[in-house]
Amino acid sequence: MGTEAILKALSTVEEPDLKKDLVTLQMVKDIKLNEGSVEFTIVLTTPACPLKEVIRRNCENAIHAHVDEGLEVIVNFTSNTSSLRVDLTAVLPGVKNIIAVVSGKGGVGKSTVSANLALALAKQGAKVGLMDADIYGPSVPIMFGVRGKRPFMENIDGKDKILPLEQHGIKLISIGLLVDEKSAVVWRGPMASSAIKQFVTDVHWGELDYLVIDMPPGTGDIHLTLVQTIPVTGVVVVTTPQEVALADAKKAIAMFNQTQLKVPIIGLVENMAWFTPEELPNSKYYIFGKDGGKHLADQLDLNFLGQIPLVQSIREGGDKGTPAIIGDNGITAEAFSAFADETIRAIAVANASK
Repeated sequence: MGTEAILKALSTVEEPDLKKDLVTLQMVKDIKLNEGSVEFTIVLTTPACPLKEVIRRNCENAIHAHVDEGLEVIVNFTSNTSSLRVDLTAVLPGVKNIIAVVSGKGGVGKSTVSANLALALAKQGAKVGLMDADIYGPSVPIMFGVRGKRPFMENIDGKDKILPLEQHGIKLISIGLLVDEKSAVVWRGPMASSAIKQFVTDVHWGELDYLVIDMPPGTGDIHLTLVQTIPVTGVVVVTTPQEVALADAKKAIAMFNQTQLKVPIIGLVENMAWFTPEELPNSKYYIFGKDGGKHLADQLDLNFLGQIPLVQSIREGGDKGTPAIIGDNGITAEAFSAFADETIRAIAVANASK
């Protein structure tokens, strides 16, 4: 038994999303042969890989089938988050993937989806930041329980930089952390766009696997500024099943598909897909219609990233500063985790296919 035999066995194991074998993808490293055991490392495309255990099991089965049935197989995991970014000297040099969360209209739960997506990614081991780009209606300070806190400044490489707050394991910045919450932000478009540029250039985000941007609702100046200022990996579109929301979601998708922008659409997630009372977890009431987002994704040939139920604890968690996915092992946490998994997989596949 030698290294070649191990590699030959592992060349029969396919990476479930990328549809190529682990050896071809150069994901197998540091093979160590010991008496009665073999140990090696698999380099994942993200620390938040949802299929880690599937890959482990398939590696063990392949070595038992092709090398030695009695061999102990020790699989270690490390990660090198895939990214399309090659010019890391420009804006946000340490950020590998930038996810803009958008909606055609307000009130569909975009900020809730953004917050729980960021937290779900961090929960699985990724380094994550959350930028609240909703200048006129910032939600992050309330949703993360950091109202009244102010970020510090630090001189880094001769430049004054804003240090994001850290809460629940992720980095946060919001206009709501910089202005008095009792004051309305009454700014014309260029001024709001300028503030967003500062969130990009003057905030020290450091090394991140994913930066999630909670965008304002609609299609306007801030959206254009952001996609023209930073290389967005892709867009997650949030809708409810309601016909009015679906019509506006189509407009958002059309905006990012325009030739001059051409930002990839990672997929679409349907929020408030049904109402479920906490005490009746198996009951579903389709208040806003049924499967509208799913049908729209099929119609436009987009990845459908999941359905999030409307449960009272989601609202309560956001208001208390502990978003639903933190410490919740119920249906809301499961739904947000499944949505995050699909988002990660869609990004990894898109990065690999370029």
